Amino acid sequence: MAASLLVLAVAVLVAVGPGGIDGGAAAPVEVEGSEVTYGSVIKLMHEKTKHRLHSHDVPYGSGSGQQSVTGFPEGDDSNSYWIIRPTPDSSSKQGDAIETGGIIKLQHMRTRRWLHSHLHASPLSGNLEVSCFGGDELSDTGDYWRLEIEGGGKVWKRDQKVRLRHVDTGGYLHSHNKKYNRLGGGQQEVCGVREKRAENIWLAAEGVYLPVTGSK
Repeated sequence: MAASLLVLAVAVLVAVGPGGIDGGAAAPVEVEGSEVTYGSVIKLMHEKTKHRLHSHDVPYGSGSGQQSVTGFPEGDDSNSYWIIRPTPDSSSKQGDAIETGGIIKLQHMRTRRWLHSHLHASPLSGNLEVSCFGGDELSDTGDYWRLEIEGGGKVWKRDQKVRLRHVDTGGYLHSHNKKYNRLGGGQQEVCGVREKRAENIWLAAEGVYLPVTGSK
């Protein structure tokens, strides 16, 4: 585990791209209870099923045809890492803590595309499709997610229950045990639903967490 985190930290330091970690940044840390900050690279774990939010360069066969997003059952897959970014009009910067109500973007580390949603129907349940879209130079408001911390917390911390609500559609990032046959590996559907349910709770899990360098 320690070796894999070291490899990830090195990869992050050289490859997260515009607005991400740079050579002058403080050393990444992995500490239980640490605050989640902009520029950190994390896995999001679905609280109900323990699957990680996951993507890969495989398009949906229906709906938008964009890059698919799934829940992945194993915690050691590198396609489940996401870089937390602020929106372009935000004053937030790398190392800032993220408060409840804040709007974030999640960039898939491997493919550089953004966690995205829209009004297309999801493949298995017919809810709102969640996909990956764009890249370093292409993004829109369909990539914006509002953080809602459960239990009255003000600042996002690791292992804290949160919801992510899509700004454009109002759908909560959601998963359930509806499995894909064609993808294998026990991957399950990730979609958006407009109602608050137990199945749209997530936690920040494994990752490289940048220390807090400021707050809003």
